[in-house]
Amino acid sequence: MPIVVIAIAELFGTALWFTPNAVIESLQAAWALSPADLGWLTGAVQGGFLLGTLGIGLSGLADRVDASRLFLGACLLGAASNALLPLAGGLWPATGLRLLTGMALAGIYPVGMKLMVGWAPERAGLALSWLVGMLVLGTALPHALRGLSLLGRIDLPWASAVWAASLLALVAGAMILILGEPDAMRAGRRAPRGQGVALDVSVFRIPGYRRAAGGYFGHMWELYTLWALIPLLLARAVPGTDAVTLALGSFALIAIGGPACWLGGWLSQRHGSRRVAALGLAGSALCALLYPWLAGLPPAWQVAFLGLWSALAVIDSPHFSALSARACPPSRLGTGLTLQNAIGFGISVLSLLALMPLWPRLGPWLGWLLLPGPVIGLWLISRSTPASR
Repeated sequence: MPIVVIAIAELFGTALWFTPNAVIESLQAAWALSPADLGWLTGAVQGGFLLGTLGIGLSGLADRVDASRLFLGACLLGAASNALLPLAGGLWPATGLRLLTGMALAGIYPVGMKLMVGWAPERAGLALSWLVGMLVLGTALPHALRGLSLLGRIDLPWASAVWAASLLALVAGAMILILGEPDAMRAGRRAPRGQGVALDVSVFRIPGYRRAAGGYFGHMWELYTLWALIPLLLARAVPGTDAVTLALGSFALIAIGGPACWLGGWLSQRHGSRRVAALGLAGSALCALLYPWLAGLPPAWQVAFLGLWSALAVIDSPHFSALSARACPPSRLGTGLTLQNAIGFGISVLSLLALMPLWPRLGPWLGWLLLPGPVIGLWLISRSTPASR
């Protein structure tokens, strides 16, 4: 039961992540945005997430306070900053609000992972696969909310999709507050060590943690930039796509990663998390390599290939965290997971800001600039010893 509650709360809480992507056409019309501006809005969330996770991780806060209360506070901040987005009036105020939303997500995603491992320590790979699967669905959810409102011909402002995501985040916070955290996690919490912020990076002295984190860092160069590109790739694959089809199609292409994560969790029970992580990295690297040459195929084939790429790009994600969780002692678990997320999302910010503006010039060839991430990640994760499976 706790695993189900945390997974659903993660779905609702992470609906905040890609809200502007679901209403990008309306934002472009209302604020005179260019396609490259989407990179700033998405990158601001990643940057805020980086700042938030660094603050939580380096201070040891994730291992010192009640995880359920930290999760609730993050949901409240995220819901408020997201709800104010329709009132921003332009790119730069909106970018500031998205930065705050990203900081709030730092208390939702990695803290949710810590709770999941705490409630199911013996099945970390499987449990985290369900959690990350819900993260993927939450990422895609704003596209569905937008598409369904258009499909139903409901005369609602585009802000309705934004406010719906904020409401879901509030529900998520309430769910986790009621659930609380397991007794073992509460008993193992570290006492504060003096005053101020303790810059704690000792987890990187653990070899197994370094290898798993390195694989995750390569994975993150690709994943969020690919998700940000999905509406653009879909519009290119199916010229003349209407707003409803684009919104629901983008939802489907991102949401397919949810079942992919659950499949990866099932596979990890038989083959181990390291092999599933390597499979995802190798598969997504191959997709990035081949995509520019396949972009001239009939639309149905292109859409199917994008679905495969999206699935392979995220199937490995839970297993980097599972490998890191196994390598870390319980007293360092929250810090280890949070720091891994911090650096990984910092890499995703660099990828978004560097690559998204190149879309108008490179088009499908942009896939080759995503390729180094999974290739380097595969090399790093393959250096893991059999004991780290």
